Amino acid sequence: MSEYPHLFTPLDLGFTTLRNRTIMGSMHTGLEDRASSFERLAAFYAERAKGGAGLIVTGGFAPNIEGSFYPFASKLTTRREARRHQQVTDAVHREGGKIALQILHAGRYAYHPYSVSASSTKSPITPFGARGLSERGVRRQVRGFARAAELARGAGYDGVEVMGSEGYFINQFLAPRTNQRTDGWGGTPANRRRIATEIVRAVRAAVGEDFIIVYRLSVLDLVEDGQTWEEIVTLGQEIQAAGATILSTGIGWHEARVPTIVTSVPRMAFTEVAERLRPHVDIPVVTSNRINMPDQAEQVLAEGRADLVQMARPWLADPQWAAKAEAGRADAINTCIACNQACLDHTFRRQTASCLVNPRAGHETELVLAPTSRRKRVAVVGGGPAGLSAAVSAAERGHDVELFEAGEDIGGQFALALRIPGKEEFAETIRYYRGELERRGVRVHLRTRAGVDDLAGYDEVVLATGVSPRVPEIEGIDHPMVLTYPEAVLGTREVGQRVAVIGAGGIGVDVTELLTTVESPTLDLKEWQDEWGVDPFSPGRGGLKEPHPSPSPRTVYLVQRKESKIGAGLGKTTGWVHRAAIRAKGVHQVTGATYERIDDDGLHITVDGRPRTLAVDNVVVCTGQESVRHLVEPLRAKGVVVHVIGGADVAAELDAKRAIRQGTELATTL
Repeated sequence: MSEYPHLFTPLDLGFTTLRNRTIMGSMHTGLEDRASSFERLAAFYAERAKGGAGLIVTGGFAPNIEGSFYPFASKLTTRREARRHQQVTDAVHREGGKIALQILHAGRYAYHPYSVSASSTKSPITPFGARGLSERGVRRQVRGFARAAELARGAGYDGVEVMGSEGYFINQFLAPRTNQRTDGWGGTPANRRRIATEIVRAVRAAVGEDFIIVYRLSVLDLVEDGQTWEEIVTLGQEIQAAGATILSTGIGWHEARVPTIVTSVPRMAFTEVAERLRPHVDIPVVTSNRINMPDQAEQVLAEGRADLVQMARPWLADPQWAAKAEAGRADAINTCIACNQACLDHTFRRQTASCLVNPRAGHETELVLAPTSRRKRVAVVGGGPAGLSAAVSAAERGHDVELFEAGEDIGGQFALALRIPGKEEFAETIRYYRGELERRGVRVHLRTRAGVDDLAGYDEVVLATGVSPRVPEIEGIDHPMVLTYPEAVLGTREVGQRVAVIGAGGIGVDVTELLTTVESPTLDLKEWQDEWGVDPFSPGRGGLKEPHPSPSPRTVYLVQRKESKIGAGLGKTTGWVHRAAIRAKGVHQVTGATYERIDDDGLHITVDGRPRTLAVDNVVVCTGQESVRHLVEPLRAKGVVVHVIGGADVAAELDAKRAIRQGTELATTL
């Protein structure tokens, strides 16, 4: 018997059966945009099908040029384009999987001057205004969806997903926020819903009855002048009547000022919305967002909140997610930590999407951990993300690996990060690596500071010795009120009620969030909803309410030398969340500061040519790091083959994405 009986119960759709209740949700990888990358795209999806995904949904393909994200982005409009997809569908079917193509019209979210929408409006996240469609133009868009679905069936797909959520084209017709029409496609809720139902009806007519149609329904817009719950329920019923097979729930518009998928959002935060919709329809309902482990998915299904569970990024982190869970090996899952750094941030920069904790994602044909033909003795020095990645990957290839860690435990900077409010998920990565070290037979030496003589006998030595906090040259930096960021985060020294944090990069922002959060850093769902102003049961539009963030227990000044905005270097999809959080806590943000001195009166700075004293109890130093690499030259002098990775290689901003990738890439060459 499976530990997760509901999760691994097949779903009979009448004309076909899904092998379990998991859906790999749509993630635009960037491989869709280039014909030359379809072989890589096929390998990417095939690995997830082999890993047991019940249904895979591709990244979005536009139904016409107007609906594409940017010039030459992915679309499905011709038979020639459809033939390209056959290698993707064949690869998935060979592994026993099923796959649906997502039809996504960007609407006013498009990054080109030919974008169209319900009305002439401009989104706050794109530089181009959209042109409002004529009635003839609307009908042409409907035909485009049907044509894309017909081509998808011809290319071997098992179904399509019609993207009606996240603020894209269809969603723009549904909400008064973006639909100011007064004709038959606007003016009343029924008219605003019309395009969605006509698209689904046209798609069903084009593909026949024995083809999966998933409709992605926005059940919580999280923007002003969004849909009401009554409108959403009615739309779900009309979509069912129009011929949809499955209703998938989408949360939030891209322009919403509420985070929906970052790591600080509580797990299963939106399952109650799917549960609320389910009694109103007779087709399977999918829940999504911030579900990343099998016990959560099983709980949602067992409690009747949904019929299927959709996850996107967890399948990037571990393509074997379902297979491991079904085999009772959930502890071996490489858990998605919802950091967005290598997936969504890459997508918005038009780079190939990958995964911070699994750099092989999107690079399956290039980054291959093939068995080694010559087993080597490999020493890895440092048990942070870079060292753990290198040790596990090298051992997976068959090398004899030993890991030396000077501290009490593995984890490195991740062991600090997991103490930050909203970053508790980082503990999952340490848990995964701890298990992998044991499963791969890596011998781990804790509390062991390896020296040159200890390492001289190995075939290869990997130095992942990390970083140490940089101490700036400020008069009084040795004052008793000054703390390093590890001291503040670990709580080895008490922090007072008035604090200046100097350095406003990623670490400075993290420390500020820690210092402004009351006691337990973990918010429960109700607290999180109050913090961000989310009300899933609101009778009004958009599912919003007045936010009421809990007050900070301290007065905190976040100070930086740069004149740019605080946190300017943070990720595109997460930086705004951190900035909004510290703003809500009343943090005093000071930019363009010159640090003069620290004394009993506090931190003395100059801003805009005027001296200023911050009367604080403590100053926490977050002014960067320095690489720890003192073993490099002595080892090379002894003729030892040395590889330097992670923070020991480049200390800037503690880049875990680069560190883990370097460890994996290095292992492929050993």
